[in-house]
Amino acid sequence: MYTDYWHLKEKPFELTPNPRYVYYSKEHEEALLRLLYTVRDRKGAMLLTGLYGCGKTMISRLFLSELLEAKHEVALITNPRLSATELLVEIIYQLGGGVHEGESKGALLRRFNEIIYNNLNSDKETVVVIDEAQAIESLETFEELRLLLNYQQNDRFLLTLILIGQSELRKRLQELPQLKQRLLIEYHLNPLTETDTLNYIDHRLTISGATEIIFDEKAKKLIYQISSGIPRVINGLCDMALFTAFSSNKKFIDDQIIKSINKDIRQEPIWSA
Repeated sequence: MYTDYWHLKEKPFELTPNPRYVYYSKEHEEALLRLLYTVRDRKGAMLLTGLYGCGKTMISRLFLSELLEAKHEVALITNPRLSATELLVEIIYQLGGGVHEGESKGALLRRFNEIIYNNLNSDKETVVVIDEAQAIESLETFEELRLLLNYQQNDRFLLTLILIGQSELRKRLQELPQLKQRLLIEYHLNPLTETDTLNYIDHRLTISGATEIIFDEKAKKLIYQISSGIPRVINGLCDMALFTAFSSNKKFIDDQIIKSINKDIRQEPIWSA
């Protein structure tokens, strides 16, 4: 609705994880590098956590696109609220093993073993990614994931397990020291700094085709204060700011517009009056 008004090619602050809009803060770049290192150097497993809305999904999508280009075999579980057996069935299915009704646990494990070794003989790496892993309810399901790491030869793991989740996942793993000890590579994504927040806003506007200044510096700094540097919140505030200024026929976005939006969504003001 407002793109023509601001001379933009598309909306710059959509909430979907579009890789074209990725902004590499030092932390996001480090997270992606560690994910790729874990797979390429066959380190077995990695844990990636972060606050809600801090960019884990975006980084995981970039990571997966890199793997698919390199012809890895990947199982991506985005809703892991499954029993141990259901999770194993889903992993086998995503790795091309199909579904066989009523299969015993022993038969499932034999089929999984066959998939792993077929990939090995085809020079393909097997990767299992569990997104939103904090949603796993059963300790038995976590134990099933740990047992997957037993697929190894003397000098290498035969698969890589990546656990991605919110901060509380780390607390859950304290109950599972045997699995936690396998996760030798870890990283936690924090919110953006003020400098990164300002650069993030400018970056997304540039990608969308902006050629003139739309947000003044006070507005961007206030967005940082309200959002605490969480990209998803930044996107929501910026999108509403573009719409509000458009509907009011404003030529740029200042801190007063951001204050009015913050008041409308009933967040507690944290700036000085």
